[in-house]
Amino acid sequence: MVHLVYTDKREKELALILSGKKTMVIRGAAGRKIPHSRVYAGELIYFMEKGSQKITAQAIVKDVHNYTKLLDDEIKSILEKNQAKLLLSDRQKNRWHKKCLCLVEFEQVRKIEPLAFDHQSNMDDWLIIEKIADIVIGTSKPFNYQQAKFKK
Repeated sequence: MVHLVYTDKREKELALILSGKKTMVIRGAAGRKIPHSRVYAGELIYFMEKGSQKITAQAIVKDVHNYTKLLDDEIKSILEKNQAKLLLSDRQKNRWHKKCLCLVEFEQVRKIEPLAFDHQSNMDDWLIIEKIADIVIGTSKPFNYQQAKFKK
């Protein structure tokens, strides 16, 4: 599968990724939700700055850590242990202080020729698709969460 991740414009997250300083992204919720347990090493991950409508970077998933039913001290410990890769601001630490976490480490980051993103109303900030053309203007198809279902 292929993943599209929205990055935080306010925190200049995409610039940190492209510079090579940030090598991990995080997603969290009260329960398991996308991308928890649905992203794997070796898969392609694309990045776009939220609100830009342009997909501008690509990387390969290096490692994934999924956590559930975390206690407050465990959350703090996980965030602290991975801070050198995550580079989270205090605001982001607060945002991602969740009981279920998915940490995705990536490598081989490269800037790509910008692709025009075909945003549809039912899309979240992490998309799981078969190929990037499925969400690019001109080649996109109606998006649904079929690809995001748990593997059996």
